[in-house]
Amino acid sequence: MADLRNYQTRMSPAGAQAGAVIDEGLRAYMLKVYNLMALGLAITGVAAYGTYALAASNPAFAQLIYASPLKWVVMLAPLALVFFLSFRINSMSVATAQMTFWVYAALMGLSLSSIFLVFTGQSIVQTFFVTAASFGALSLYGYTTKKDLSGLGSFLIMGLFGVIIASVVNIFLASSALGFAISVIGVLIFAGLTAYDTQKLKEMYFEGDDALVAGRKAIMGALTLYLDFINLFMFMLQFLGNRNE
Repeated sequence: MADLRNYQTRMSPAGAQAGAVIDEGLRAYMLKVYNLMALGLAITGVAAYGTYALAASNPAFAQLIYASPLKWVVMLAPLALVFFLSFRINSMSVATAQMTFWVYAALMGLSLSSIFLVFTGQSIVQTFFVTAASFGALSLYGYTTKKDLSGLGSFLIMGLFGVIIASVVNIFLASSALGFAISVIGVLIFAGLTAYDTQKLKEMYFEGDDALVAGRKAIMGALTLYLDFINLFMFMLQFLGNRNE
């Protein structure tokens, strides 16, 4: 979209100047998306470790958040908020949408704090850096490739629904082999979605957007890539993480 207009306008000096403006605006837009996503991940990490540390020093709090019916609220609250943000983004101000994203990131950290009970801290950190390196390479590919990934995106989304269904089934089967297969397939799906979503966000950029529309796009873009990163990390953790004894 934006790139096509860019290449079409390079036929004249005026077109080249307009193309340079588009490129500069696109870089600023994508940088904002990545910065928002990175800050969201930082909030999630701090919230997750802070919740775990508090639970480790306070058995009553640990019982409340991990063993009482409140655990279902902790698990489902991020899902409810992400749907709320997705459906209401067009009626929100940029400041409200951004604050909602921060709250969502914090709730996600609260929900993910239980991984410290299952996996060693060292393996969590190692898996995070492996995920970050993989995500960076995949997102860069999605940003720079000239190949249209829209067909791949449709296939991956269908695969994602299959993984969700298989994960629900495995709750009752408790099959370690099926769980491993789901993790591997999940990594492949979210690796592909990272590249696909990056390309899609790049194509969504329009230099004529006002500050409100551009701000909303950046927040939703950050949310999309944030979800890709979190899911990629969680699936990789299933077979890269070392479990506590």
